[in-house]
Amino acid sequence: MIYADNAATTKMSKTAIDTMVACMNENFGNPSSLYTIGQSAKERLEEARKDVASVIGADAKEILFTSGGSEADNQAIRSAAELGRKNGKLHIISTAFEHHAVLHTLEKLKKEGFEVTLLDVHEDGLIRPDELEAAIKDTTCLVTVMFANNEIGTIQPIREIGAICRKHNVLFHTDAVQAIGHLPINVIDDNIDMLSASAHKFHGPKGVGFLYFKKGIRLTNLIEGGAQEKGRRAGTENVPGIVAMAAALKEAVSKLDETSKYLTEKRDRLIKGLKEISHSALNGDAVKRLPSNVNFCFEGIEGESLLLLLDDKGISASSGSACTSGSLDPSHVLLAIGRVHDVAHGSLRLSIGEDITDEEVDYIVKSVKEVVEYLRGFSPIWRDLVAGKKQFIL
Repeated sequence: MIYADNAATTKMSKTAIDTMVACMNENFGNPSSLYTIGQSAKERLEEARKDVASVIGADAKEILFTSGGSEADNQAIRSAAELGRKNGKLHIISTAFEHHAVLHTLEKLKKEGFEVTLLDVHEDGLIRPDELEAAIKDTTCLVTVMFANNEIGTIQPIREIGAICRKHNVLFHTDAVQAIGHLPINVIDDNIDMLSASAHKFHGPKGVGFLYFKKGIRLTNLIEGGAQEKGRRAGTENVPGIVAMAAALKEAVSKLDETSKYLTEKRDRLIKGLKEISHSALNGDAVKRLPSNVNFCFEGIEGESLLLLLDDKGISASSGSACTSGSLDPSHVLLAIGRVHDVAHGSLRLSIGEDITDEEVDYIVKSVKEVVEYLRGFSPIWRDLVAGKKQFIL
């Protein structure tokens, strides 16, 4: 089995598993308890907070542990919106291809009186900083732009965006779920005010993540109850999950350059092979993308059939975000970069891991070629295209 859906989730590393199990056995106490066993857990919790903060150039006091990226996105956006409301600023800027954790939160805020501007994403999967700056108003309270797209892998000009926000005194949040552990990030150098992350995207456990928030930003609570996380998020902390996340993140960052170089070579080999398929197209910029991400559209086929047949060949892949895998609608990300419905339906996302080999890359290319040819063989849409009854788009 070749697992090529690491954007959906990654396998926990041995380091993360060993750290988590040891914590379960040795530091099982409630970190809010005053006795020794509880304080032992508290120490592990705060060590993890320092470790996570150090990776992104933050202070430990600026890290809030959450259940994952979606919760962190919600709390960041809600907090900025409430701060904006208090100052009479009800305008938020984002992009049309954000994760639904961002887009759905913005939809709710629109019903609460906020104005939301969704910037166009160009065909290369990148926004233009000058267009973002032109969209800023006196009433803008937040800009939220993802660091790297979860479907097509394109990396946004985050540092430049952050600088523009600083210039106009607007808070800047980035959903870095796909980026952290895979790209170098420094919240100070990158001018980031808030950042969301999720452990299971960098070989940590599911159900745990964090929100970085710059000193001075007052967070709005999503969960009320106890005084955990300095009163910002009620509920007993998932100490084993948190320490495992910190261990996984430290390990990922320690070998980031080596991993990035290796994956980029395999990614480009994969892209080169898939480009040989007629009437296909790479989605997003070929260079400004995550080292692990390859996303293609193939005209004349359905993505669901492609995935099932690849699974029969031992290849685990996806057509887009795992969060919308039950939807029959084409990817909103592909529509945002200008792909028409018929083409967007025939998409394939391959997100490779550090253990992939050249032989496995070549096997994926061979398998995709075979499956695409097979599916086109009995596709009425493909027959019409070949017969000239319809015009090729790709």
